[in-house]
Amino acid sequence: MLKNGIIKQCKQNNRMAQMQLYNQYCNGMYIVAYRFLKNKADAEDAVQEAFIKAFSKLHQFTEDVTFGAWLKRIVVNRCIDVLKSQKQQVLNLEDNHLKVVDTATDDNWLVDDSVTVEAVKQAIEDLPDKYRYVVMLYLLEGYDHQEIASILDISEVASRTQLSRGKKKLQLRLKPLKDGTRH
Repeated sequence: MLKNGIIKQCKQNNRMAQMQLYNQYCNGMYIVAYRFLKNKADAEDAVQEAFIKAFSKLHQFTEDVTFGAWLKRIVVNRCIDVLKSQKQQVLNLEDNHLKVVDTATDDNWLVDDSVTVEAVKQAIEDLPDKYRYVVMLYLLEGYDHQEIASILDISEVASRTQLSRGKKKLQLRLKPLKDGTRH
């Protein structure tokens, strides 16, 4: 848990406080960036650029969320920008091409207890981009559909639909693991 004092010191350009804040969050933010970018150098660059932006915009941090959540959003947005610049565009789907999906009661997608975390991570990696990013933001990063829609520049309906379809694809990929086979 951060004390407000370190944030205040960082806002006053105290380099020691900034280094302390950086050291506290750099590893966690690197893990987030690497999940998106799959490249060590790109993830390191994204984290560095995110910290530079965070320190330059620290006056905008209002403490209505934790510093870690605020910083994570900057990192995720930077990763999305990198992916877009690499021509790995996140597919923008129009609402009228989507079927509205209610996932609130969809508990039957959970996988068998014998499926490992690594298998789930690999299955997420194998998803098409349009599903992978929504699944990662929702299941791994904990964002809600409104936040995902904002980050990926899609509608909330698209976020819900892509999450539902992504979870179905995940379930299909993970089900054979239970039987000892893989698609």
